[in-house]
Amino acid sequence: MTNAILVGNWSYPTTVWAGPGRIGELSQACRRLGIERALLVTDAGLKDAPMVRAAVAANVAAGVPTEVFADFKGNPVAANVTAGLERYRAHRAEGVVAFGGGSALDVGKAIAFMSGQVRPLWEFEDIDDWWTRANPAGIAPVVAIPTTAGTGSEVGRAAVILNEETHEKKIIFHPRMMPGIVISDPELTVGLPPAVTAATGMDAFVHCFESYCARGFHPPADGMALEGIRLIAKYLPRAYRDGNDIEARAHMLAAASMGAAAFQKGLGAVHALAHPIGALYDTHHGLTNAVLLPYVMVHNRAAIAEHMVVVGRVLGLVHASFDGVLTWVLEFRRILGIPRSLQKLNVPADRAEEIGRMAERDPSAAGNPAPVDAVALTEIFRNAVAGHIE
Repeated sequence: MTNAILVGNWSYPTTVWAGPGRIGELSQACRRLGIERALLVTDAGLKDAPMVRAAVAANVAAGVPTEVFADFKGNPVAANVTAGLERYRAHRAEGVVAFGGGSALDVGKAIAFMSGQVRPLWEFEDIDDWWTRANPAGIAPVVAIPTTAGTGSEVGRAAVILNEETHEKKIIFHPRMMPGIVISDPELTVGLPPAVTAATGMDAFVHCFESYCARGFHPPADGMALEGIRLIAKYLPRAYRDGNDIEARAHMLAAASMGAAAFQKGLGAVHALAHPIGALYDTHHGLTNAVLLPYVMVHNRAAIAEHMVVVGRVLGLVHASFDGVLTWVLEFRRILGIPRSLQKLNVPADRAEEIGRMAERDPSAAGNPAPVDAVALTEIFRNAVAGHIE
């Protein structure tokens, strides 16, 4: 497939400029959104990378002064957002360029959202209609530039921020948190190591899988989720084997965005458990999801059996059934080097009941296709630590 075929613009759910080399259009994207001075929020490991330096230099040369902020954790906390706000205001920025993985995108969106608010961050948690407390005029525009194909946060209306006092990951939500323009340039993902490619790609897969199985009626989300599953099954192993495969990288970026758009329908117990595990043990979110998936599948067996017939067909399995898909998932994880158990991520079982209670309170639990409570979630967690799949 030629690079020309990989280039396109679309507007679902937001404006996306997709294709190799499109990072060169950053200054145009900023100006399209009215950003004449920008704060570029990126991961600490990327701030000195050639791609970031080149983007900043190009913006400055185009007359868009751009300051860099990279002082935040892999699982970002409220203090990181506050520090970013201070840098934003000192620079007199008019918008944010969120450039990096899911954490950078979430922090960037949170900074832009909070730039004109007077209430504290936690008053905008995704509970009931709390988002209506925000002043819409105080939300700055965002250009999102993903460098991993995982969270899909570039097309999301929320940011996940850790509350260090309660050790809980909180979802901060507002419809206008969605970036105004996404630059989806697969060349920016070429440098991802195989392990990171696998972990982030499995995050996208779990988004698609859980949203398709989630409770509720949402055919558009189901369609995106199934196509995302197909794309990831085909292209993630290729990107894992050869990081320079631009075709695979481009399709993985698209699939990640599709997964995030699809999970507006809902998620499930994988995410409900991954959030407290990440909060307590600072694990990589995508890798945690990848490890948890088969254990949650087993718990949900009766509720998702019919869904698995369709997923099996999408995957081209001879046996399109729950057992066929579970076997495929386990083999897919093995190919990608995903650990079999949470114990391999240095997650012990000594806080199992606490994690079960935290997971029960997580908003993602409500979307799980089979009812889950603290007891059930504790059991799933214990099985995942031990590597016990029934």
